[in-house]
Amino acid sequence: QVQLVESGGGLVQPGGSLNLSCAASGRTSSINTMAWFRQAPGKERGFIARIRWSSGSTYYADSVKGRFTISRDNAKNTVYLQMNSLKPEDTALYCCAAVIVPGGGYDYWGQGTQVTVSS
Repeated sequence: QVQLVESGGGLVQPGGSLNLSCAASGRTSSINTMAWFRQAPGKERGFIARIRWSSGSTYYADSVKGRFTISRDNAKNTVYLQMNSLKPEDTALYCCAAVIVPGGGYDYWGQGTQVTVSS
């Protein structure tokens, strides 16, 4: 089992920045990939970015390229999402997820942290 706990959300003005954290615990040695998703009210959950746990390679959704950066600290079992130039349309519940089996789906999910971008 892997437990994921997100933090760092809040209210920010348009153009501002936030840095989200997702702390993993449990069988963290089994993690292959971690990712961030978001879900706005009335919309489907959408992929933001993912990072391979061992290599650190990353992949981003087009909507956040150049504004968001995913990173990880293996020693702390934590993945981060640095979000810059935030827009009102970035308002959503942000969740992290973990892949255990390569090529499979996301096996574990956190509860999420709310990000609200508003003036």
